[in-house]
Amino acid sequence: MKKTRIAAGVLAVLVAAGVAGWFSLDKETRGLLATLPTNRDVLFWTEPQRDAAFRALDRLPVLAKAHVVAAGATPRPLPPGPPLKLADVDAYMAGQRSAAIVIVQDGKLRLERYGLGFDAHGRWTSFSVAKSVTSTLVGAALKDGFIRSLDDKVSDYLVQMKGSAYDDVSLRQLLTMTSGVKWNEDYADPNSDVARFNNHKPEEGVDQLVSYLRRLPREVPAGTRWHYSTGETNLVGILLAEAVKKPLAQYLSEKIWVPAGMEQQATWLLNRSGREISGCCIQAATRDFARLGLFIAEGARVNGQSIVPDGYLAAATSEHVATSRELYGYGYQWWTYKDGSFAGRGIFGQGLFIDPKRKLVIASNADWGGGATDPRANDAREAFYRAVQKAVDAEAGGGTAVSPGS
Repeated sequence: MKKTRIAAGVLAVLVAAGVAGWFSLDKETRGLLATLPTNRDVLFWTEPQRDAAFRALDRLPVLAKAHVVAAGATPRPLPPGPPLKLADVDAYMAGQRSAAIVIVQDGKLRLERYGLGFDAHGRWTSFSVAKSVTSTLVGAALKDGFIRSLDDKVSDYLVQMKGSAYDDVSLRQLLTMTSGVKWNEDYADPNSDVARFNNHKPEEGVDQLVSYLRRLPREVPAGTRWHYSTGETNLVGILLAEAVKKPLAQYLSEKIWVPAGMEQQATWLLNRSGREISGCCIQAATRDFARLGLFIAEGARVNGQSIVPDGYLAAATSEHVATSRELYGYGYQWWTYKDGSFAGRGIFGQGLFIDPKRKLVIASNADWGGGATDPRANDAREAFYRAVQKAVDAEAGGGTAVSPGS
């Protein structure tokens, strides 16, 4: 039935557009229509479908609805700096199936490359990099007084969660993914929670996500185990929207997108209940993802004042819990490294790496050929991050080009 509805919706678009209308569509929309998936389960789309859709998820309401994140009138400049001495960038991008890499260091654009037919004018989806954005908005809501404390309970803000396994879970535990509630994040399993929750049909008057999550059982006591759960970041977003009394796209525009000087508007995909999916799916230009990284690296400051409370960013980007992955710790929706750098990470190769000590930001978008969590591509990306750090360090001593594999 779902496939029939999508096909019917696409047919309606094509009939309405007509031949002349087809050529009036932008190239991203035409590409999406040419390879349109017959279902909404992005985890199981083919590679050509993903290539077309990741740059156009917000183009067709039949696939997904979205709210606009408005940009301001004064973009932050990204003045060019000397090219970084990096070897084998073409090979690295080919292995990543990279759509874009933007590297900014000390406020200057050091590398900007595009692939897969993508360019600086397009918007690519963030996937879980949005989690790190949501974390920053939680900090803004604390500073603005909409949220009293990270130790407040979920049900203090969402009364429909009373009596569920989330009733006594704190906002801090949601941010660190230590709720103890059972959840399956297996991207290859069509019956996993992460594959099913966006298609859940809620009870009348209940948000789709709240309806799904309040049915889940507790597995271990809250605060005793880290377990990655996109559903929990989405719950943070529902709580945040209730607290600030406005759509998250509007709050993001007001607190970050306009004051940080983003060049283009972004969009944020919605769930069935019309709420932003806060664990996923902000569509933005890769340059603007890099500007987001600069904003965070510089303390999330607007006119000299941080939008978050003193100490919040340091806490958010420091390890609170060990993870199942040796290389990373986990903060408040940020992946942390032992050298003080940190990152937002999304499936299929989306990344925002921030190294405050080196004043370094690496924004990347891709469509990994080996699937959502492609281990080989992930290892190559980590090697690339290290190579860029080494290249920055080598500049002071006049070093030679550094290979991503070195």
